[in-house]
Amino acid sequence: ISHCLVSMLISAALWVLVFIFVLSFGPMLGEPYDVVTAYFARPFPAIVAALTIIVSFHHFRGGVQTLIEDYVHGLAQKIAIIVMACLSYAAMAVGLYALIRLAL
Repeated sequence: ISHCLVSMLISAALWVLVFIFVLSFGPMLGEPYDVVTAYFARPFPAIVAALTIIVSFHHFRGGVQTLIEDYVHGLAQKIAIIVMACLSYAAMAVGLYALIRLAL
């Protein structure tokens, strides 16, 4: 599968996930911590939030990699791609960890 097709599929999935996330998370804005914790202890909101985090940072990594490939060259390009991949996976892990701590 081409990089462009994968990027378009991830973008479409992200659009749907963000829409569902906003609809499901919106009512929780301004609620007390215990209400939000109980809400994210349910499977559907937790899964939607986790999928949104995963797909968002995967999409971010792909987009930044494309930018780096276009504008950075040589050894700096390889280093920048590795650093950005590590940062995006680290941010994904932190987001999922925070969600797990909130849900459990």
